[in-house]
Amino acid sequence: MTIPEKPTVGSGPIRLDAEPEAIALHASTTALVVVDMQNAYLSKGGYLDRVGFDVSTSEPVIETAAKVLAAARSAGLFVVHLQNGFDALQTEAGGTTAPVWHKSNALKYMRANPSERGKLITHGTWDHEIVEPLRPMTGEAVVAKARYSGFAGTNLEQLLRARGITTLLLIGVNTNVCVESTLRDAYHREFFAIMIPDATLQAGPDHIFEATVFNVQRFFGWTSASDNVVRALTGEKRLSAA
Repeated sequence: MTIPEKPTVGSGPIRLDAEPEAIALHASTTALVVVDMQNAYLSKGGYLDRVGFDVSTSEPVIETAAKVLAAARSAGLFVVHLQNGFDALQTEAGGTTAPVWHKSNALKYMRANPSERGKLITHGTWDHEIVEPLRPMTGEAVVAKARYSGFAGTNLEQLLRARGITTLLLIGVNTNVCVESTLRDAYHREFFAIMIPDATLQAGPDHIFEATVFNVQRFFGWTSASDNVVRALTGEKRLSAA
C-alpha cells in the first residue's frame, strides 16, 4: 500500500482502497478538486449539449459527485472548485496566436454563430454557473481558469502548497479533457493524484473514458470508486501510525 506522506500528529492515515493499489490519506494534507461542474458541461441546453455531445448521463454523475463532496466536507478536507470559461470580451482566449482559440469548441461555435457570442462558458452566464448540487460553500476556494488544466495560468498550486496539501482527489468533467489535464499537471508538480471515475463524465464515447482510467492507473496516479472514498472519509478507516 502506498503512503505518500507522514501522519499528522495525533492521527493516523485513512486507508483508501484504490487501483492499482491502496493508498493512505491524511485529511490535513488532502484536497478535493471539483473540476468544472458547470451547466456548460452537464445540463441540457449547455455548451456541450449544443455542440453535439451527449449529456444524458450527467445526473448520476452529479449525484455521485455531490456524495463525495459531502464526505470531503465532513472529513474537513480543503475543497477547491475549478470553473472554466472566458470573460465577455474573450480576452483570456488569446486570439489567433493561442491554440485554445482554434481548439475550443465553445469559441468555434460562438464564432460560427455571432448571436451566441458571450453566451457559452462566459463569466456571469447560466452556462458558466456551477450546478446547484455542487455549489461552493463559504470558505471553499473557487479557481477561475481559461484552459483545460486547473494549474494553467491560475493560483491553484499556490493555494495547495500554502496549506501543505500533498494529495488530491479529483472529480468532475470532462474525464478525458479537464480532469485528465489537471491530474497530469498535478503529477508533474509532485502531487499524489486520485481520480474518482464514477464521479466524472467524459466528452465522447465510453472508450474515451476507459482510456483516461487506463492512463491514470498506469502512469499518473490512482483511481478509486466513490463508495470507497465516501466510506474512507466518513468512516475514518485509520491505519496504525507505526
